[in-house]
Amino acid sequence: MQVHVAKSDLWSLPVDAIVNPANSLGIMGGGIGGTLRREGGNIIQEAAMAAAPIAVGAALVTTAGQLPAKNIIHVPTMEEPGMKIGAENVRRAARAALIAADRNGFKVIGIPGIGTDLGDVPVDEAARAIVEEVRAHRRPCPETIYLVDQNDEMIAALEEALRNAQANV
Repeated sequence: MQVHVAKSDLWSLPVDAIVNPANSLGIMGGGIGGTLRREGGNIIQEAAMAAAPIAVGAALVTTAGQLPAKNIIHVPTMEEPGMKIGAENVRRAARAALIAADRNGFKVIGIPGIGTDLGDVPVDEAARAIVEEVRAHRRPCPETIYLVDQNDEMIAALEEALRNAQANV
């Protein structure tokens, strides 16, 4: 598996699927979800809400609407919008996204920083949780993962977590 860290807009990636750190209700009002809904269309939120509630630790795959990506993997980190969460919820969401990617045969996916905005998880803890789940994932798909964010602090934390994981620190 190849893992790349890049400063980029998640919604602009032409990949098989992008990950939306969501809430169990499928409401895409703020944060990454709000941006995905605005850029890709209300059909994304409608599909997520139609399948709600989605358990924390589970994943739901929907259309990506008008986005360049083909699909969105919604991974709830919180039950209701705006809840504060811990790094364990980030870990569960990352794991659910990777399992969903494998089940659906998605070869290339984009994963943003998870839980650091509305969930209030410290950036370094969130990055470590995401990278540890990526490293532990032993299934055929995805083959390539783009860890992306627009926040310089999150990008630096993801790069450091990846370096530390590769050095077995």
